Amino acid sequence: MNNKKAIIFGGTGFIGRQIVKKLAQRGYTIGVVSRYAERVLPLKPFGFVGQIAPAPYPVDFNAAALDTLLSGADVVVNLLGILFEKGKQQTFQKIHVDAAGAIGAAATRAKVSHFVHVSALGASAESASVYAQTKAAGEAAVRGAYPGAVILRPSVVFGSDDNFFNQFARLANVLPILPLIGGGLTRFQPVYVGDVADAVIAGIENPKAAGQTYSLGGTEVLTFKAVLERMLKHTGQKACMVRLPWTVANFQALIFEQLPKPMLTRDQILLLESDSIVPNGAAGLVELGITPHTLDAILPTYLESYRKGGRWAKIKDAAA
Repeated sequence: MNNKKAIIFGGTGFIGRQIVKKLAQRGYTIGVVSRYAERVLPLKPFGFVGQIAPAPYPVDFNAAALDTLLSGADVVVNLLGILFEKGKQQTFQKIHVDAAGAIGAAATRAKVSHFVHVSALGASAESASVYAQTKAAGEAAVRGAYPGAVILRPSVVFGSDDNFFNQFARLANVLPILPLIGGGLTRFQPVYVGDVADAVIAGIENPKAAGQTYSLGGTEVLTFKAVLERMLKHTGQKACMVRLPWTVANFQALIFEQLPKPMLTRDQILLLESDSIVPNGAAGLVELGITPHTLDAILPTYLESYRKGGRWAKIKDAAA
């Protein structure tokens, strides 16, 4: 134990779990802020008894609650983000902007040594997507409240529990076709979840990172169509890819938005109209001292579970 305390907002999520594990290995006492305390329980084996514990979720992010929560904290990491709005409490404005700014202000009052804010590649006030607009506004709110914050902007994040490659692999199991929204020309630069977690750690441990913004992308830039092709290569699935015009995709999204957990929204369609790649000249993983993992090094470790016969099917076929 190093007698340092970390508070992680959104620590039970896909990226958060990796960060909690890495901080636990470094001896931090960790408070994981989650709406549902029971979701923190599976994280406890990452550390010693009592090292990782649920922290109360400040529903309205008022100053008093946040001051109590961050009292004595050395490190704060904010991973809060939503892909679609739900009710009055879970809106883009409240989660991406208001909460981020309030956490940053509380971190300043608590004299927290390090604050890392995870945003998204493509965050822009000029975007037609409200998601991207509020991500940019959230960055500005954080920077205004805690000037030394490290801001990370990852592209699409992949890994064993991702909701990207896994989602399309599940669709390929039940559908004969996969839709290429807007023709499948949108470009992505998928980044491994472990590399994003390492970037958070570097943001905490590297003094030169303070006050900087880093765009996180992997080793390849792929179109949406190429992403699906790579997924099918590793799963061995067969699916026909069909171009889906923007207008048709918007109509489908209008229907999906009525579901409790929509697969697609109109705002996500707007987001797909812009590429999610690291801008030329932007600081990224390399500047943080991280060598990114390749897609082909990681995807087989979990996508081959979708292959007929499982991960050993290719070996069985070769032996036959």
